[in-house]
Amino acid sequence: MGFSVLDSISMGSHVLVKICHERTLKIQSFWARERPAISFKLSRSRPYPHPGRLISCKSELVDFDERTSPNEVRKEIERCYELIHRLGRGVVYLGSSRMGPDHSHYLQALELGREIANLLECTSWTGAGPGLMDAATKGALQAGKPVGGFKIGKEAGEWTASNFHPYLPSEVFFSARKHGLVDAAVRSCSSDRTAVVALPGGIGTLDEIFEILALIQLERIGSELPVPFLLMNYDSFYSKLLGFLDDCEDWGTLSKGEITSLWKVCDSNSEALAYLADFYKPPPPTDKAQHDNELQSASGTFS
Repeated sequence: MGFSVLDSISMGSHVLVKICHERTLKIQSFWARERPAISFKLSRSRPYPHPGRLISCKSELVDFDERTSPNEVRKEIERCYELIHRLGRGVVYLGSSRMGPDHSHYLQALELGREIANLLECTSWTGAGPGLMDAATKGALQAGKPVGGFKIGKEAGEWTASNFHPYLPSEVFFSARKHGLVDAAVRSCSSDRTAVVALPGGIGTLDEIFEILALIQLERIGSELPVPFLLMNYDSFYSKLLGFLDDCEDWGTLSKGEITSLWKVCDSNSEALAYLADFYKPPPPTDKAQHDNELQSASGTFS
């Protein structure tokens, strides 16, 4: 199965990218680079050198559909981490590829993607597929914030590798989506603003939800600080799943309160935004910091 790494940055309502062929496009792909080793600890995102413009050259695509060595798999994963290092970690959206623009959940996901991008001012990450992933991407672009994605060659039972994506390109040369979606949400310092947002979805979405939950539960996600996990229960979409998890507690396969400690169930966008705003609110000042602030204020009064 083929994958690709995708990224874009918007300024206002459009995306402006210049590539080496001297054509101005509204899409841009990440280029492959050979490196002797892979590092899994990434620094904070770096600012773009030219506001409103991203310049790159695209190398020859490498097809990894036929893997012949572990080294080729390593190269795929390496590209994932390079892209995250380039765009910065942020909010990861998981969700259905089948709910189109005519679905109410699409409109809610678009609004949520826009409002969270404005609130946290970070990169928005998705699986770069259609449906609710597309909605979150479009919302973040409307907010003028960068987006990134890890696209697989097959979504919703149909091959989509050659299909045009309005915001991201669709070259197929990468197959480490899960590594990317997990690492993009990692917090290495208190200034990192990341989250995992699970929108309504099917088998693939549930797979990603419980994989990330298991990593958080086992403290193997690689994050030095807690990562907020939001389950968007639009129109009670996940209510039966939540009932099943309650049954798991009754059967003893989950400890009482264990699942509620791992995520926040939100019935609406306003509830999700309030939760994230509270999660990332500035910590109360220490006694020393408060004393220094009072001295600084007094000094300003008498000067």
